[in-house]
Amino acid sequence: MNVLERYILRRMLVFVAGATAASLGIVWTVEALAKINVVTDTGQSIGTFLKIALFVLPTVVPIVLPFSVLIGITLTLSAMNTDSELPVIAATGAPRSVIFRPTLILACLAAVLMFMVNNVAEPYSRQIVRGMVASANSDLITLAVQEGTFKRVDQDVYVQVAKRLPNGELGGIFVSDSRDPLLDLIYYAKSGIIEKGEKSSLLLMSNGEVHRRNTKSGDLSIIRFTSYAFDLSAFMPTTGGVFLFPLDQTTDYLLNPDPKDAIFVKSPQRYQAELHKRFTQWMYPIVFALIGLVVAGSARSHRDVHLSPTMVAVGLAFAVRWLGLTFEDLASKNASYIPGIYFGLIASTSFALWLLVKQRKLRASSRRFAGVNALWLIWRIATEGLVNRLSGKPGRAST
Repeated sequence: MNVLERYILRRMLVFVAGATAASLGIVWTVEALAKINVVTDTGQSIGTFLKIALFVLPTVVPIVLPFSVLIGITLTLSAMNTDSELPVIAATGAPRSVIFRPTLILACLAAVLMFMVNNVAEPYSRQIVRGMVASANSDLITLAVQEGTFKRVDQDVYVQVAKRLPNGELGGIFVSDSRDPLLDLIYYAKSGIIEKGEKSSLLLMSNGEVHRRNTKSGDLSIIRFTSYAFDLSAFMPTTGGVFLFPLDQTTDYLLNPDPKDAIFVKSPQRYQAELHKRFTQWMYPIVFALIGLVVAGSARSHRDVHLSPTMVAVGLAFAVRWLGLTFEDLASKNASYIPGIYFGLIASTSFALWLLVKQRKLRASSRRFAGVNALWLIWRIATEGLVNRLSGKPGRAST
């Protein structure tokens, strides 16, 4: 690579890094907060939530990385056109590869990262998150002792605790047990504590009453106790392991799934669709890079009224990604749609390459879009002005 190509690549890396950080932060926050119920519903510590949020990160990267690459490329080329760098490069007779080579190198690096995340990091992190969530949800003892709420721990068994004390004790315990059709049992206790063992879990209640009511005769008896042990072992889950969906399985497993796998027996096309999805998603950074080159890779006049190249490129990229997601969803239900997963990528790549070879320019240059472009510029100037004020640096928006 010559000096100019390294210069372009360096500028693109800066823009891509910024776009990735911003997009990743937003999407990661949304995905992590979707798991907050693990803490609120099961009483887990904040450390558990932070660990889950950390392992959610690899599942977010494939979503934002292709678009970050596209935004970084188009913003770089738009800035270079605004600063008259692209017209100067074209006027000197430099080959178009000066722009293409660093762009495609960046796209290929992103594609390799996407492939590694999709096929190694993401399945591993998904399995860890599944295990942590299953472990938290399987702790029915923890579910039962949330303050001020009635929790159903089994058919016709409910537990409610008024408060949890700092020393680990429970205050104001209520247990309703109607499993026996002939007998209703209601337990009240002023305090209690949970004793956990390897194979048993007991709710030890102190200073309370047991109300026994015969459902046929209606006779009621009340027994006061100083201490009483309520066995919770029967409510502990007996199933072992964590149930994994095709999205959670490793690529090796998708290539050779267990013939006895419940999902594989019922819907083998889900494994096929997931496998083909992983073998194609890494291509999106390259396809989006080609779209960015088509839209913003040539020098253009400032006199024309046109939409921002970033807006045009992102719109086209959304259309390509939407088409891919549609076929991925259809393929998970019917294997005959699997070729459609490749269709959008092949068609968009071929069209972009044809435009680049023919040196055709793709842009929305009608004056009908002047209002939209003005709104885009206002948004860009406002956001960049805020960033510049916070950083104390002057700047300007580029189109």
